Amino acid sequence: MSTYNYKPGLGSVGSYQVSGIPYVKGPITNASTGGGPFKLTFPQVTKFISVTNTDAADTELLCGFSSLGLSELTNVFVVPGGQTLQLELKVTELYYTGSISAFGVVAGLTGIPNTAINNPNVSPSGSNWSGSLGALVG
Repeated sequence: MSTYNYKPGLGSVGSYQVSGIPYVKGPITNASTGGGPFKLTFPQVTKFISVTNTDAADTELLCGFSSLGLSELTNVFVVPGGQTLQLELKVTELYYTGSISAFGVVAGLTGIPNTAINNPNVSPSGSNWSGSLGALVG
């Protein structure tokens, strides 16, 4: 007798059609300590992430999906001071740096465990999209 053992994965459409499990982190303040990049790990694969830079308009928060991409400033996105950026992305980690005093992250989580990103063509580390591959699925 066969046993049906379904586990949602990255291509599980239903995981992205339902509302996300709420995740809130903030205020995050260690970006102003210099150094970095710093890493925020989500407990499950995200459906969306929303990053709010609560600093003044002349400060920038630099974010990426790998420490390599962020440290070399080759695969980054910028959240200007006083602005919010919402991204519909399935990720498990967010890397950040900048000279800001505080920012916040709100995410919608799926029921997909982080271990679902285990394709070496996509993520050699098995935890997130690789900056070395430009975040493209191979």
